[in-house]
Amino acid sequence: MMPLVSIITPSWNVEGLIEETIRSVQDQTFADWELLIADDCSTDRTPAIIAAIGERDPRVKLIRQARNGGPALARQASIDAAQGRYLAFLDSDDLWLPGKLECQLAFAREKRAALSYTAFRRIDESNTVTGRLIEVPASLTYDQLLENTAIATLTAMVDREIAGPVVMKNEGYDDFCLWLSILKRGHTAYGLNEDLARYRVRGSSVSSRPVRSAKWVWHIYRNVERLSLIRSSWCFAHWGARAWLKRREF
Repeated sequence: MMPLVSIITPSWNVEGLIEETIRSVQDQTFADWELLIADDCSTDRTPAIIAAIGERDPRVKLIRQARNGGPALARQASIDAAQGRYLAFLDSDDLWLPGKLECQLAFAREKRAALSYTAFRRIDESNTVTGRLIEVPASLTYDQLLENTAIATLTAMVDREIAGPVVMKNEGYDDFCLWLSILKRGHTAYGLNEDLARYRVRGSSVSSRPVRSAKWVWHIYRNVERLSLIRSSWCFAHWGARAWLKRREF
């Protein structure tokens, strides 16, 4: 039997998008999953929509945060409740193509990957595909990831039996911190260069402002990873160049 996949999703005020995100999970060709949506004190109908879908499909589970704490704490709440060996990450406004879990799970098992990731395309708020396919490198070590933007959250999958503890840091780019923490243990991340996901670009999304994103990354280098000034500068220059190339064609 294939292992259970726990899908980690934070949500906040996405009443117009959350149902479509959930449907993209329900449409997966691999059906042995649980979708753990930690709602971060939404003020709209988001929790009610999730709860109603969960009544019809018990694989969809609503977790209500006691206070608004941001995506890292919401993700951690979902991780804490997860029953699966594998953790897959999907934000509440993004989408998966139907074969995403099946293809990536087979790939991750073949590679014995602690962490895997895939290619994806961007969409706008009306679901129109914008720009090129965002391809990914075949593999990344800790040192390589420090200089790279390749692992998009909606494409990441973690094998907890291989990776070890999965703990979110309450930082901007908490996902980047998590990937680094896993690879720092000596693991290699493996990339599946297939188009399996849709990343939605919204002006209100947490990571949509490049200057703020750059500040977060610099903070991670210096204060989370404790890199020297010289190494931080080197990594930041390479990260910035790749981030610019990634954003260049929407």
